[in-house]
Formats: sequence, structure tokens, C-alpha cells
Amino acid sequence: MPWITKWKRRKYPVAGGVEVGSASGELDIVSYNIHKCVGTDGVFDPSRIKKVILSLNADVVVLQEADARFGEREGLLDLDYLHLMGGYRSIFSQQRNSRSHGWHGNVVLYRNSIVRNVQQLKLPGLEPRGALIVDFGIGDASFRLLAVHLGLLRRSRKKQVAAIIKAADPQPHRHVIIIGDMNEWRLERRSALSLLNTHFVEVSAKLASYPSRYPVFPLDRLFVSHGLKVRKLGVVETPLTRIASDHLPVNATISIDN
Repeated sequence: MPWITKWKRRKYPVAGGVEVGSASGELDIVSYNIHKCVGTDGVFDPSRIKKVILSLNADVVVLQEADARFGEREGLLDLDYLHLMGGYRSIFSQQRNSRSHGWHGNVVLYRNSIVRNVQQLKLPGLEPRGALIVDFGIGDASFRLLAVHLGLLRRSRKKQVAAIIKAADPQPHRHVIIIGDMNEWRLERRSALSLLNTHFVEVSAKLASYPSRYPVFPLDRLFVSHGLKVRKLGVVETPLTRIASDHLPVNATISIDN
């Protein structure tokens, strides 16, 4: 797919520790901060976001800022349309009575998978932040997904990372994917995310996804448990994604075996 590109300004290898190769049970996953459907032109236009989501053709789409921030925090997307046109279901489609789509703006859309369990994790910090924990079945295999949106303050992010590791409950035979807008551009020891490297492998640290018109910062990040095979990885940069939100989507193909 020609529109999936790595950061054009510098080229980096996929981070060490992750196998790259073909295997059965492939999962296409995307993380996308949709900025409450307000584009880089200042226009509120949910139709552009829907077009981007459908064009990605992923199995799991993890969204941030998909609800209004104030009031009833009303959901900003037409989930029925995404189900009709793309086959996507929301993990909350059968569970929520409120007008919001997700949890602190986090939404997980899925298809070709079975949802076995859903948890809402309230993250510590000054800002109201949360993560969604979803246990999925895909074919004969299973994995735990943590869809996250971390805070703007570094000291809050460090506490949030500790909470995420505890919720991920890393075990030798459990596949875990942690993905989302982590609001962290620092790398290695200076990063508030460095504690995650104790249990997981980061594969996206040098993929710039923000700001979408001229991506410089790797805010949208992906961590996987050891043993998962990441076959493809990139940011989705097109004329539409550059204007639909201030973040570019991050796309990965992961092979998940039983």
C-alpha cells in the first residue's frame, strides 16, 4: 500500500526484539487520535474521519478524542454508518446507555474478532484520563489490547504507565498490545514510557505522527509483548489524513499465533 510510509525525513529499522516475518492469524490494527473531528483547517467534519477509518480497512481501530469533551460527552461519529459500510462494531455497542461512544474519549472498533472481556481503567493524574482493556479472540489465538490516551504532564504519564503495566498483567503466554496516543515524544531513558520496556517491546518510537501537516513528534505509540511478530508498520499519510485531524493514523500488521 503506497500510502503507508515511514517517517520520510529519517529512516529507522523496526526496534530490536520483535520478529518480522509471515505467520498465521494476522491482525491489522490502527491507532488514530481524531481530535474531536476538527481538522487542521479548523473545520468540524466527522465525514472526513469516517472516510479515513473505512479507507484503512483494519481489523481493530483504536480512536482517541472520539467524544465531545464537555456536557454529556456525546459521541461524534456515526457508529451505525461504520457498521453498515465497514462491518465495525464498538465494544460498547451493547453495553452503554449514555450518548458517549467510549471511555474518556477512547473508542475501540473491531471486526473479525470476538470480544471476551472489557474493562475500563481510570488512569491517575491531574487530567481525567482512561484506558480500555479488551480481551479479544482471533481464530485460535487470543490477545489483550490496551487502548490508551495518556496525559500531558510527564509526572502523570509515569504513574499512568505503572497502572497500565499492572492492568496488562504480563504473563509468559499472554499476547499483549498497548497502543494509543501517549503524548510522549522523548525516547529511551528520558521517556515516561521507559518502564514499559521492562515487559514489552516498542516498535514505533521513531514514527512521527504529529502534527499531521508536517509530522515531527512520535506521539502515537505501539508496544507489544515478546514473541509477537510485527510484519508491517507505518504512518498513514495522505491528503485526507493530513487535513482530517492533527494526528496521522499509525498502522501495524501483527501476526498472532495460539
